[in-house]
Amino acid sequence: MNEQSPYTGYLAWRFTQAMSTRLERDLRTLDLTLAQHHALRHALLEPGASSAEAARRAGITAQSMGAAVNGLVERGLLERRPHPTNRRVLCLHITDEGRRLSERALAVVGKANDEALSILSPEERVTAHDLLRRLAEHLNPDALPPSV
Repeated sequence: MNEQSPYTGYLAWRFTQAMSTRLERDLRTLDLTLAQHHALRHALLEPGASSAEAARRAGITAQSMGAAVNGLVERGLLERRPHPTNRRVLCLHITDEGRRLSERALAVVGKANDEALSILSPEERVTAHDLLRRLAEHLNPDALPPSV
């Protein structure tokens, strides 16, 4: 790497910013924000998890996730239910309508991902994915579900 090249972390941040902007724009067609998409996916993959857990996984503040969840609850896409043993915690559960919207959103995200990575060969995509996963797990092992 020459002295004029940005650090790898900076490049990863720039890519993340560009992808987030793209995903926000594309998800808007479904009347979803990126945070709401994260909340729906989290509730689908880990039924009964808390909003705070969803926020940690998404890498956003609990307040931002709370606002996202509130909007989804108001639209009937998520439900909050009491935790079985901790009365201060509310658990997130996706509704049937939320499940359908989450699947549509996943298709939008998949298309954006494919378009963003279209300059890479299939082998390079696998390598990039594996390297980014290792780096993310190293920095925050709880941030990724096992299937990502």
